[in-house]
This record gives sequence, C-alpha cells and structure tokens, in this order.
Amino acid sequence: MSTVLSTKFTPISLRTQFSRNSRTRFCNTPFPPSVYSNRSFTAKIRASSTAFVEPKPANPVVVEKEAGAGNNNLACPVCFNQLTWNGDSILSIGSTAGSSLQCNTCKKTYSGNETHIDLTAASGSKQYGQYVSPITELFRLPLIPFLYERGWRQSFLWLGFPGPEKEFEMMKDYLKPVLGGNIIDASCGSGLFSRLFAKSGLFSHVVALDYSENMLQQCYEFVDKEENFPKEKVTLIRADISRLPFVSSSIDAVHAGAAIHCWPSPSTAVAEISRVLQPGGVLVATTYILDGPYAFLPHLRIFRENMTLISGNHTFLSEHELEEICRTCGLVDFTCSRNRRFVMFSARKPN
Repeated sequence: MSTVLSTKFTPISLRTQFSRNSRTRFCNTPFPPSVYSNRSFTAKIRASSTAFVEPKPANPVVVEKEAGAGNNNLACPVCFNQLTWNGDSILSIGSTAGSSLQCNTCKKTYSGNETHIDLTAASGSKQYGQYVSPITELFRLPLIPFLYERGWRQSFLWLGFPGPEKEFEMMKDYLKPVLGGNIIDASCGSGLFSRLFAKSGLFSHVVALDYSENMLQQCYEFVDKEENFPKEKVTLIRADISRLPFVSSSIDAVHAGAAIHCWPSPSTAVAEISRVLQPGGVLVATTYILDGPYAFLPHLRIFRENMTLISGNHTFLSEHELEEICRTCGLVDFTCSRNRRFVMFSARKPN
C-alpha cells in the first residue's frame, strides 16, 4: 500500500445528505435512509454466464482470454491495461494455483498460487524492497490474521461497531442500486465480509482484496472449511489499495470495512476506487471518528499528524473529513450513519 498514484479528478459539486445536526442513530431497525432518491432501486441483476464444455481434441489448443474474475476485469497494476491469461476456467478460489497472467503492453507476467493471485506492482521482484508503514506491516504478520476473527474484530464493539452481521444488514441499503453486479471487498482481512457477500448471493462475483499475504491465507482457510461455499464466485487477490489492478469503470461496488484509517493515503486510495467504479458505482465503508469531547483536547490535530507519521494509522476528527475525501475524488451523494465513534459512510460515482 505504498505506491502513490497521481490521478487527477475534477471536483464535482456535492449534494450531501448528512448534517451534524441530523445524524442517523441505530434503533431496532437500523437501516440508513436511502440516498438514491432519484434512482430506481430495481436490482441490476446480471445473468452469470456458464461455459459449455466440449470434449478436448487430441492436441488441445490453448486459447488466450481476457483475464476476468467473474465480471471483474483484471488489469496490470503498472499500466492498467487489461491482462490476458491461459486457461479453461474462470479465475476463482481453487483455480488460481499455477495461473499466469500476461500484460501485452508492458510484457509483465503475474502468477497465482493456491490461495491468491499477486497483482502488486512489485510482484515477482526478489531483491527490491520498499518502505511499508508500521500499521500495514502489522497486518502482514502471521499472528494478527490468526487473531482477527478470534478476538481482534470483537474489540471494535467498544467504539460502537455493531458487529459484522448488523453492519452487513446496514450496508445492504447503500448497495441496493448495484445488487447483481460485482464487488471488491477492499482490505478484506481474513475475509469476514467477503464470505458474507458470497453466501448472500447478492453479487455475481466477489473479489477479496488485501495487501497482506497472511490475511489472504487466513481467508482461504476459512473458506476451505465451509461446506457448500460458492468458491466459483470468489477470487482472492493481493494488491495495493493505491494501485488497484482493475480496468477503469469496471466495478459495480467497493466495500472497505474498518480499513480507510489503515491506508497509507486515504485520498489516493479513494481516487483509485473512483477510477475503477462504473458510473453509478457505490463505495460503502466503515471507520471510527474521534470527535465529541475529544475534539476539545488541545493540539489534537497536531498530535494526530504526528501519530500518522509514526504509525501510518489515520484518525478522522469529523464526518466532514470523509465527505471531503469523497468529494475531491469525484464521488457524490455522500451520506453516513453514526453510533458513538463508529461511522458507516457511502458515496457513488456520478452517472
């Protein structure tokens, strides 16, 4: 998560649905109000294609195809041109081992192993090393992925996070305009929400994306243990959030659960998300806000800046900071819901 992508976006005027005096609070039915009042909520259901398998001839011909994870168009993280690959099945869990993806523009090759496909810009390099922030490096350690769903994520409850199942129900309302399309679970961790997306059947394909190899390994192990899990609908990809390996305007939705505060550059990452989203595509994410009584602490902003430089972890002091990031990266219709420090927010790419 260290490469900065210089992508220029024209700021678009924002019609915000949120004000500090009218926050949405949780209740017995905590669904946030829809912000898509001018759009139909008819689900955009796409028929998933099924391949007709013919008997292989004596001398089989390998056909080069445009690489896609379900409906997601994979692209080279160096030049962003579409990748091609050799094979006779879609790239999904169970079919990535030994896969080879080729960029016909910069001639770089990317490979997959049993758990995931490595689509970072530095993929394949054995000597080159680059600085990774402490918070990013922490999640690459074997212990943290193991603990993530065994106590780490549960500790978020004291911040006001309602728990994965409740969060999943809340985000469904934001995602209604793009149901039936494809979705990236960005910084997926151990795949907690990736698995919920896949099992729900709400999306044609799910990409579980993370920078940590050990997180993806843990995600693979959880999936492998589940019976009747739709593995063909999920692809695990290692990638840099600031250089997403997808063709521009090819993704219907991006989810980022408790992640944006861990990204080296939130604005660069959201700009990348804006690039890969289709017109009308939706970003929905969760994080925490340090406001209320904390806002009156002297020199809080200076302290935040210093802590960000040291740890790489970002602390947001208001919803308006998140709104500003979305607006300057070309996303509109920002809205959010709060519960104590917890915030779920959403924005979309203009049509």
